[in-house]
Amino acid sequence: MGAIFKPTPWDVDQLVSGVQKGSIRLPDLQRPFVWPATKVRDLFDSMYRGYPVGELMFWDVTANGETRAISGVGEVDAAHQIVDGQQRLTSLYAARRA
Repeated sequence: MGAIFKPTPWDVDQLVSGVQKGSIRLPDLQRPFVWPATKVRDLFDSMYRGYPVGELMFWDVTANGETRAISGVGEVDAAHQIVDGQQRLTSLYAARRA
């Protein structure tokens, strides 16, 4: 039996681009974005200092009609649904696109 989990290196630009295009979306079960500005600031501070900021976990499924866009837009069908790390990913997207 093959591995069901695999590490995939992403850089921030790839993640932000995926959110912008709509290839990275939220499954319907995810809660809304709730981080206050201080948590977003702390995330960027940790990244700047080179501290670990956790991992993101994705489902590699399309599940058309069962996702919602992070950015409010989405030009393509989702290829990945984020199931862990949504607050961090949304923060990265919002800060990079602002």
